[in-house]
Amino acid sequence: MEGNLSYKIIGIALELHKNLGPGLLESSYENALAYDLRNAGLEVKQQHPMPFLYKDVKMDVGYRIDLLVENEIIIEIKSLENLAPVHFAQLLTYLKLSELKLGLLINFNTKLLKDGIHRIVN
Repeated sequence: MEGNLSYKIIGIALELHKNLGPGLLESSYENALAYDLRNAGLEVKQQHPMPFLYKDVKMDVGYRIDLLVENEIIIEIKSLENLAPVHFAQLLTYLKLSELKLGLLINFNTKLLKDGIHRIVN
């Protein structure tokens, strides 16, 4: 299911980028993508809290997943000139903490969105 779901998400993100283009705030893309994903019939949790587990103690330290789709795929949205290694590490950490397998790191601030989409596997 994850494979088909990720392709569906990517297709929706590509269409969104075609309509809006680069240069907007990250929150604009997050809200628009959440709207489009919900319109496609998908369950989307926005700014979903990510607890941190340390020595069997669950701590709320303020981590938030931009979008969690169908409780399967984490989407981290960026609108940056260039992604840094820390952005990939952040998503991988979220995948490990949540025990999910697949995440999408999407940087909307690119001329061609296909260059800004990265699949991260835990």
